[in-house]
Order: sequence, then structure tokens, then C-alpha cells
Amino acid sequence: MVGAGVSGLSCARLLLQDGHDVAIVSGDPLDRTTSYLAAAVWFPTAAGPADAVARWSATTYDILSEEARALVPGVVMRESLVLYRDARDPARPEPAWAAAVGEVREADPDELPPGYARGLRFAVPLVEMPDYLPHLHEQVLAAGASRVMRRVARLDDVLDLAPDVIVNAAGMGAGALVHDDTVYPVRGQIVRVTNPGLTLSVRDEQHPGGRAYVHPRSADCILGGTLDVGSWSTEPDPAETAAILRRCTDIAPGLAGAEVIDTVVGLRPGRPEVRVELVEDSMEVPVVHNYGHGGSGITIGWGCAREVAALVAEVAGD
Repeated sequence: MVGAGVSGLSCARLLLQDGHDVAIVSGDPLDRTTSYLAAAVWFPTAAGPADAVARWSATTYDILSEEARALVPGVVMRESLVLYRDARDPARPEPAWAAAVGEVREADPDELPPGYARGLRFAVPLVEMPDYLPHLHEQVLAAGASRVMRRVARLDDVLDLAPDVIVNAAGMGAGALVHDDTVYPVRGQIVRVTNPGLTLSVRDEQHPGGRAYVHPRSADCILGGTLDVGSWSTEPDPAETAAILRRCTDIAPGLAGAEVIDTVVGLRPGRPEVRVELVEDSMEVPVVHNYGHGGSGITIGWGCAREVAALVAEVAGD
């Protein structure tokens, strides 16, 4: 397993459950991965193809919902509101993601901030990655996985570990390992502020100032955010921080006066389509690819991991 973000660890857990030996290879500690920085609320974003994303999203929703019921560290069901500035068109179908989340209802007028004509209310999993990722990591180590701290320039660099199958779940680095030049960075800047008592996740994907979302967590709120396709910069932009604060206060007026804790930037692994694929003739051993999740890593991760496990089982003849 190359990669120790949420995708790699999810795959590792399922492969261990299937009885495979797993070595996890990564050059970064958990808190340096993009997964660790993620706002991590279930909502399909910047990933395709649509039919596969819908399938993976539904699977992941079910798994994370069950983890929330089981009180897995970091996982909760969060009441959510998606805002729209235009009035409801009865001829317009519900968004594709709505089929996976159970009950979806029209927001009442008193649930809408100023300037909005309508909204949809529903509940989705929210994952606090600083709690969840270490928990998942501990699970896979307790189940027998080994951890190899190593920077990998190409997949051949792990052949000395004598793998029967290599799983490429290296996130932003996955494309470079196999010379896939369709992978590109999707820069995301988010702002972490104190939580003034908010419990509702709110988002406006079409805000005139840019995407806006507010995700309350146990000790803070995550405000976002950007989808800067092709940008490699990991330096926070103070002007963007100010803009995020403005538009997030538009959609959640209760944020006014919240104290900024910090601003962070991560590079999501973009690709025209998520790659979950078995390739048997490119190396000495078969390779299962799992990368290009864009802004949907936490949303489709478990669904992708299940397909990875099925592909590994196919190779192994299980």
C-alpha cells in the first residue's frame, strides 16, 4: 500500500479484514497529509465520473453513518443546509447526491440567512480528521499492518518489500509514480475559527464571492474555501482568508466576531476521472490504482476502497 492518507488507510483496513498482509509505505507522518487538513464533510465535490461517484458516495455515506452510530472517534452526523439564491423550480430534479442521504426537505423560511430564496436540509457525516485519521491508523496497525516510512519516486521503489500486489493510493503523488500527467493539484484554502455555538453545517456552492461553507466541529469551525485548479501554492493568501470570512458570515451570520485560529492550505489530487483500476502488465506485480479523488476524498473513500479490495481479491483468486 503506497499512501497513508484516508484512502490508503481505508484500503488497508479492508484488505486486512480479507486476510491479506499489508505494508503501508509513506514518507509523511499523518499530520502532514492532505487528509489530515480536510474539512471532511460528506458532499461530492470536484470528482467524476458521475455514475461511479454516486455509487462510491452512497457506499461511503452508509459506512460513515454506521461509524457515527458506533461512536467512532471523529465521526458525527451533522445537520446540514445547502443554500440557493433562486426560487425552487418544480421541474428541476433534486441534486444527484440527494438519493444517498435519506430524508431531504425544503428549509423553512426562518432557517435561511438574508438573501436566500431556498435551501435543502439533510444530515450527512462530518469527520474530524485529527481524531479519525489516527484512529484508523491505529486500527490497521493493530490488525497487523506494518508501517514503512519511505519516500517513493516510482512504484518500483517498493518492490524490495516483495509485494504480490501494489495499491497506489498516494494522493497528490500518485500520478507522478506512474507518469500519469492527467493528475493536477486542486488547491484548497480553509480558515479555522472558534465555534461561537454553531451546530449546523451550511454551504453555498454558487456564492458570488466564491464557494462558501461553514462546518462546525467539536472545538472549532472550518470555513472555506477554494478550488484553485492547477495551483501548487501551499502558502495561505491573507486576502483570500478575509474573503472566506466575509462570505461565510453571509451564510452563517452567527460567525460574526469569531476568532481566527489559523489558515491552512492543502493540495487535493485532481483528475478528469477518479482512477480505480487494476493494471496487470505494467510492472513485475499487478497494481491497483486508487487516486484522483479531487475534493471528494472523504465522500467516496470507503466506496473506492471496497472496489480496490474486490480487485485485489480478483488478483489473488479469492
